[in-house]
Amino acid sequence: MGSALAASPSWANSRHTVSSQPSQGTYQYAPVTRVEPIIRQVRVDTPRRECWDEARYVESRAHISDPAVGGRTLLGSIIGGVIGHQFGSGRGRDAATVAGAAIGAGVGYDSAAKRYPAGVREEVVQRCEVSYRQEYQERIEGYRVSYRVDGREYDTQMPYDPGDRIRVRVSVVPAP
Repeated sequence: MGSALAASPSWANSRHTVSSQPSQGTYQYAPVTRVEPIIRQVRVDTPRRECWDEARYVESRAHISDPAVGGRTLLGSIIGGVIGHQFGSGRGRDAATVAGAAIGAGVGYDSAAKRYPAGVREEVVQRCEVSYRQEYQERIEGYRVSYRVDGREYDTQMPYDPGDRIRVRVSVVPAP
């Protein structure tokens, strides 16, 4: 039940003044006659992760960091350096040693690369993908509540179901 505001009529005497402020009123409980949930549909995106194994083909080459290839390259370099040192003479001896070491390293690397040839190898890798599944859910947003006070029906909206009765504030303000 709502409050009404009234101003003092010009003929009113001082002992019957009416406040221009609404009365705080009193509280009482009114019986609830009907409760209806207010339902709203909400779209919910649910992530779903799917993973699978996939074959990947990788070309492999003989690499210097491979111990077998590195060892053969180093051995070829040493042998080539010794041979170059033997054939060099005088001031050209150092240059011949360096050239022999470089040639020997190349021969050692080629030898290792032939022994451990390049090829294609298969690697299994895991691939994952996230997809979203959309679904709609019903959510209760509030309640439409009908209640009765002094023989009159009133409606309100509430965030919860009040049950069998609802607390109301009743205030009485004299009419002009």
